[in-house]
Amino acid sequence: MDNGRPAGHGVVGKAFYKSIPVMAGYIVLGIGFGILLRSAGYGVLWALAMSVFIYAGSMQYVGVGLLAGGASVITTILTTLMVNARHLFYSISMIDRYRDSGKYKPYLIFALTDETYSLLCDGKTPEGEDPNKYRFLVSAFNHSYWVAGSVAGSLLGTVLPFSAEGIEFAMTALFLASFTEQWIENKDHTPAITGVVSTLLCLLIFGAERFLIPAMLLITLVLTLLRKRTVNAA
Repeated sequence: MDNGRPAGHGVVGKAFYKSIPVMAGYIVLGIGFGILLRSAGYGVLWALAMSVFIYAGSMQYVGVGLLAGGASVITTILTTLMVNARHLFYSISMIDRYRDSGKYKPYLIFALTDETYSLLCDGKTPEGEDPNKYRFLVSAFNHSYWVAGSVAGSLLGTVLPFSAEGIEFAMTALFLASFTEQWIENKDHTPAITGVVSTLLCLLIFGAERFLIPAMLLITLVLTLLRKRTVNAA
């Protein structure tokens, strides 16, 4: 168990502290999404509804084009499955932690984004606090940042000229920051090395457009085999 920081604060303060690295990235990316949605002719209520009920950063960006282009329901469903397929692999690794989360379970499943997963996947929770409530609060804080950014972007889009070109790099920077934090905090770097090597290998084999799902499958397979070997050795 992690002692949690800041010391002396309740579970709300500890969850907020944990979520701070995600705050800047989500607000900036949310603002970009809100502006893009506004430029496509959809107002603040659309930005609010999409961020509250869909809450899928990359898919929401793609969704702007789908809405503007009048995409069919079938096209939208297939595109969503392709863009968010990686979440299936996140969910598999969190089954044991979320199994007994009770009333928090539906929201924890819904709110398991890339960044929330990166904060919670190590399984550490503050000592003496309800781990399910802690995970729920971290997830809720992250969700609130995305909603706030999206609404702010939609409102700013009505009064400020703004180019969102290149703003998607904020997501890459956020991934790198989360990766670095986990590398520093954890002594076992096997999962991180497995992820990097598997991703690069699949990128070389399948190309930039098709590497994601094969990489996820390979990472899951390797980590499963390594886990079984560790259990058998113990």
